[in-house]
Amino acid sequence: MRKIRCDYRCLLLIAAVVAFFYIQMRLFATQSEYADRLAVALESENHCTSQSRLLIDQISIHQSNIVSLQEQNRRQAEECRQLKALLDDLERKGVRKVVDKAQAPVAAVVIMACNRADYLQRTIESILKYQSSVASKYPLFVSQDGSDPNVRSKAMSYDQLMYIQHLDSEPVQTERPGELIAYYKIARHYKWAMDQLFYKHNFSRVIILEDDMEIAPDFFDYFEAAAALLEKDKSIMAVSSWNDNGQKQFVHDPYELYRSDFFPGLGWMLTKSIWDELSPKWPKAYWDDWLRLKENHKGRQFIRPEVCRTYNFGEHGSSLGQFFQQYLQPIKLNNVKVDWKAKDLSYLTKDNYTKHFADIVRKAKPVHGTDAVLKAYNIEGDVRIQYRDQPDFEWIAHQFGIFEEWKDGIPRTSFKGVVVFRYHTTRRIFLVGPESLRQLGIEDA
Repeated sequence: MRKIRCDYRCLLLIAAVVAFFYIQMRLFATQSEYADRLAVALESENHCTSQSRLLIDQISIHQSNIVSLQEQNRRQAEECRQLKALLDDLERKGVRKVVDKAQAPVAAVVIMACNRADYLQRTIESILKYQSSVASKYPLFVSQDGSDPNVRSKAMSYDQLMYIQHLDSEPVQTERPGELIAYYKIARHYKWAMDQLFYKHNFSRVIILEDDMEIAPDFFDYFEAAAALLEKDKSIMAVSSWNDNGQKQFVHDPYELYRSDFFPGLGWMLTKSIWDELSPKWPKAYWDDWLRLKENHKGRQFIRPEVCRTYNFGEHGSSLGQFFQQYLQPIKLNNVKVDWKAKDLSYLTKDNYTKHFADIVRKAKPVHGTDAVLKAYNIEGDVRIQYRDQPDFEWIAHQFGIFEEWKDGIPRTSFKGVVVFRYHTTRRIFLVGPESLRQLGIEDA
C-alpha cells in the first residue's frame, strides 16, 4: 500500500515537471513572438518618423514656394497696374492728339471691328477721305472685339485714329438653343465701347459705324446739322445715315429727310443722355431689335435720309450675308455734296413734322383694288395705297420689292404706319396703315 502511494507521488512529480517545462517553452515562444512584433513595430515607427520628417520638409518647401508665388503674383499685379496706368495715360494722350485740342467735338466716331482686317481697311480709308478735314470735330476710334492680330495691326497702322480693344473671356450662355454666340458677343462689345467713349472719354455724342461701311461725301456735314436737332428735340432718340428702302430704284432726292418710328441703325448717332438710359438695361443679344421695341424707344423717333449716307458692303459677317443681294448690294450711296449748314431742318421737329408729312400724304392720289401696284405704275404723281393689316402690307410690299419686315408692330422706315419710297421715277408711293390717316389728321381719314 505504501509502495503504491510512492509510485503515485512520483507520477505526479513527473507530470508536474513535464507541465512546468511545457509552460516554460510556451512562455519562451510567446516572448519570442512578441519580441519579433515589437521589432517590426519599432521599424514601422522609425519608417513613419522618417516619412513624417520628409513630409514636413516637403511642406516647408511648398510653403516657401507658395510665399514666393504670392510675392511673384503681387509683383505681377503691380506691374499690370502700372502698365494699365501707362496705357490709360497713352490713350488719354492719344485722344488729345486725335481731338487736336478741340474744346467741343461734334461727336466721336467709332468703327466696331472684330476679325475682318480687309473690311476694316476699306472702311477706314473711306472715312479718312472725308474726315481728315474735320478731324477735330470727329475724333476717330477703332474698337476691336477680341484679339485678332491682323485687325489690331491694321488699326494701329493709322496715326489718325485711336485704337481700343475689348477682351472678354466670360463664356456666352445663349437663351435659346441654336442661337449664334456672335450676336451675344456683339452686344457686349457695343456696351463696352459706348461706356468707354461716353464715360471714360466723356464725349457728348457718338456716331457708331461698323467695319463694313463706306460713307458719303456729306456724311459729317449731315451729322453736324443733325446734332443740333438731336440736342434741341428730345423726342428724337437717334439720327441715322441709313434707309432700309434706300435701293437705287426707290430713292431720288438727296436733300430729303424723314422721321421714323423704326430704328434704322447702320451708321447712327446718339447722345450721352440717351446712353445713360440705355446702358444699365442693355440686352444680352440682338441690341438693334431691342432698340426697336416700344418699351425702349418709348414713342421717340429717329431721323433718316431718303438717300443713304452709308453703304454696307459686308456680304460676309455675323448675319451670314442675309438679304445682302436683295437689299444691301443695290443701296444707293449719296454722291451729292449737300450744304447741310444752309438747310432749314426745323420741319423735322416734333411740333412741325406731323403737319409737314400729313400735307405730303394728303396730296397723294389714293389708289385702291387688287391691281393697285399696276395702277400706281401708270400714275405720274405721288400715290397712296392703304393696307389693312400686316399680312396685307407684306403682300403689297412684296409686289413693289421693298422690305416686308415688321418689328413690334412697326414696319421698317415707317412714320405713323406710313412707309414711303420712290418708284422708278420721282413719284412717291405711300403705303398707309389703317390708323395712319387719322393719326396724321388728314380729313378724308
